[in-house]
Amino acid sequence: MLPNSVFLISMPGGTEWILIVLAVLILFGGRKIPEFMRGLGRGIREFNDAKTNVKKEIEEGMEEVDTKK
Repeated sequence: MLPNSVFLISMPGGTEWILIVLAVLILFGGRKIPEFMRGLGRGIREFNDAKTNVKKEIEEGMEEVDTKK
């Protein structure tokens, strides 16, 4: 191991993305992918809703503290 070596981790390039897509198609098949993407979309939507609710509660709590002063 070289003491001055630097290991860079970067995003996959074009060829790597093609291999990733092919691997996903082979593992899950064409019929399961839309179902998987729908579930992923629902999860992202729920996460964003929860994030918005937490942000709203924090802002309301800060407003309550300001009005009490």
